Order: sequence, then structure tokens, then C-alpha cells
Amino acid sequence: MLAHLPPALLAILAGVVVLGVLIFVHEFGHFIAAKSVGIAVLRFSFGLGAPTPLRVQRGETEYCLSWIPLGGYVKMAGLDEEGAAGKLEGPAEARSWPKERTFDGKPLWARVYVISAGVVMNALFAVLVYAVLAGAYGVREDRTITVGSVDTLDLPLGAAALARLQPGDRIVRINGAPMEGWGDIQEALLTADEPMIRIEVEGGTAPIVLEVPRSEQRARAALVGALTPWREPVSGEVLPGQPAAVGGVQPGDRILWVDGTPVRTWEHFVHVIEASAGRQLTLVVRRGAEEVPLRVTPRATNVRDAVSGRSREVGRIGVGSQLPPLRRYGVLGSVGQGFVQAGNAGTLVLSTLKGLVLGQLSARDIGGPILVGQLSGQVARLGLEPFLSFMALFSMNLAILNLLPIPVLDGGHLVFLAIEAVRRKPVSDEQRHRWTQVGFLVLVGIMLLALGNDLLRILP
Repeated sequence: MLAHLPPALLAILAGVVVLGVLIFVHEFGHFIAAKSVGIAVLRFSFGLGAPTPLRVQRGETEYCLSWIPLGGYVKMAGLDEEGAAGKLEGPAEARSWPKERTFDGKPLWARVYVISAGVVMNALFAVLVYAVLAGAYGVREDRTITVGSVDTLDLPLGAAALARLQPGDRIVRINGAPMEGWGDIQEALLTADEPMIRIEVEGGTAPIVLEVPRSEQRARAALVGALTPWREPVSGEVLPGQPAAVGGVQPGDRILWVDGTPVRTWEHFVHVIEASAGRQLTLVVRRGAEEVPLRVTPRATNVRDAVSGRSREVGRIGVGSQLPPLRRYGVLGSVGQGFVQAGNAGTLVLSTLKGLVLGQLSARDIGGPILVGQLSGQVARLGLEPFLSFMALFSMNLAILNLLPIPVLDGGHLVFLAIEAVRRKPVSDEQRHRWTQVGFLVLVGIMLLALGNDLLRILP
């Protein structure tokens, strides 16, 4: 059903779901932590700014929707922001609270616990989602390090040596790190800090050296797109109504010949199909102990290269390769996978932050709510599993970004509490308010940069 929605509408709906769920999870962490240590919670708001008429009072807490749909907040007694930053939280009912019910009246450990709870909840949510996915769908473990093909057409400057790779070559190390699967190879090519990328091939006498700075992310993506892993020429999913299904191709068929030419790898087969749009081909497949002749006519299809942006016409028959083996996990194994994959997601986010700080990545790569919506819509169209996986990755992203030492964010509050722990006395209200305003301006600047980048991406 989602496939039939207009891309813009799907992006909006999927973006609202992703941001809505993750903001709620984050603020709910602060909420339950504050309640658990006896802090009075005046308001639980979905959205920033003043509350809309959609609100309800339950006990001492007001639950509401606010006018600015770019976040949320939990307003606690004794924890007030001043000036422009304070306007992100609408005014609450003026009321005097006993000191033991206020945020500032709690011991240091309790305040650290409350401030950290939002980040912890986002991280635990990611672990939970990854664990559920591992239990429900399993995990595909692609241990292939063998090259299936190298597309030299759109190689970036400095990467010409990649053409030295041949089908069947095994990539054993990149910049000295051992490769244990195709995912390792892709990650190493994308995130290597050094501009020089050294690829060691099993049995090779000298490494293949590429020079592609990390700041050139499109070029790095082109490196990843130029390589495909070795896949046996065995059919996987066959889409109903497509030329492969019409011609009689079945899952598990091993393609032996195409028009009398032997097929060595899946990529070789795809190359022949793409070059034969509208022309009938004779396939010979092995099905069990038999060799079965089939006829298929690839359907002409326009595709757009994700890196270069150029469109071209290729042949398609509606069949996929046999996927890597699927490993199933029990309850404990799924939980373990949840922590492993959440850790991998966190490492990826930290690596990106490091690249931005060191200037290895461009500030133009920062995205805002429009990009989040676009990505959410794209993965939603692929199905529930990719959508939930993206949500878990983005949850880890929010957790780590909220730990940045910028006043207004949780990380800034934790810095104030760390200073208090060292000095044995809290930061003065005047200094805290001053730094909060600075943090607010920094945060607004980052948001404007991200939104500007989003607009540049979508404008012609």
C-alpha cells in the first residue's frame, strides 16, 4: 500500500512517525526518571513553545501538544531556562514547590540520573528494536570478501587504481584492518580517516592505493557502488508478473548459459540482462538434476544512478540473487545482537561526528528534518524491517547528539553537573543562564544550517 503513496506524502508521514516516536521515547525517559525520584513534573509536552488547546491535566502534570513540531520537553519544578532558550518551553502555572520536590533540591546523583534518562531511553529503544528484528527476521551474515565485479565507468579522481581489482580477488585488509565480510569492506571505504586508502588483496604483491579524501562523500560512495561482491548465479526471489516469472524462472535455479555464453557470476548475468533490453534471450538453468531451457525478454527500464544522478535505460527481468545465509537467534541471542548492532550504529554516528569536527566531512553533509523525512520515506517503501532498522539507527543518532556539550542539550546540563561535582558547589544561575543562551544560539545556527542544506538538496 505504501508503494502507491506519492513520495512527498510518504516522506511526511514516515518522518512524522520516526521523529514522533523517538522524541516521545526521549522525553518519556526524563519524565519517568523525574517521577521516580520525586521531582514535580509540571508539563509533558510533545512539541516546543506554548501549548495548544490540545491538553489535559492529570494530577500535578499537564500533558499537551505544543505549537512548534520540532521536539518536546518535560518541564520540571526548579529547572527553568531563561531568555530565548526558555521560550522553547511555554509558561507553566506559577506555583511554589517544596525544595525536596524541585530539580535543584535533589542530590547530584539524582539530577545526573534524570538528565541522562532521555539519552539512555533512546539507546535502549535502539537495542530493543534491533533485538526484535534479530528475533523476528534473523540476521544475514555476508562473509563474502571476494569481488564479483568492478564498474570503472564513474570512478572518482584518485581511484583509477581500483580497476586493478578483478572478479575473484579477495580483499583481506583495508588500511591494515582485516576484512571479515562485505559490510566491513563498505564501511572501511566510506569511513577511512586517511585520504589514502590501501586495499590488500590475497596473494597480491603490492596494495592497491586510492586517494579519495573523506570529505568527498559522494566520491567515497562511488567507490562502494563500483564494487559488487561475488555471488553465485543462483536466482532468489522471482517477482510475479515480471519477465523472469513469465519465462519460467524459479527460485533456486542456477543460471548456466545465456544465449550460449557461460555465466560465471550473478553480476555477469545482470550485466548481460541489462544490455539486452527488449531482446529475447535463451537461458539454460540447472534445476535439481535437470538442465532446463527458458526464454525471457528483459523489459526496458529507466534507472537513475544514486551517485552520478544520470539516468540510463537497462533491461530488467524481475529476479534477485540468492541472499547470504540467514542466522536465527533465540531470546538471549537476539538481545545480544541488539546490543551489538546498537553499538555498531553508535560507532558509525561517532565516526561521522569525528569527521565533522576534524574537517574530514563537509558541513554541507549535515541534514535536517526534510532529509530525515526523505530517508524515512525511502526506507518505509522498502518494508517494515528496513524502516524499523532506520528508526533504531536514528534513535542512536539522537542519543549521541543529545550528549554534545552544548547548553540546552542534555550534554550541556551534564557539563554543569560535572563542574558542580568538581567544585563542590553549583554553577551560579547567572553563568548558567549566560551559557544557556550561547548554547541556544549555537543550536539555532546548526538547525538553520541543516535546514539550508535540506533546501539546497531539493531545489533544482
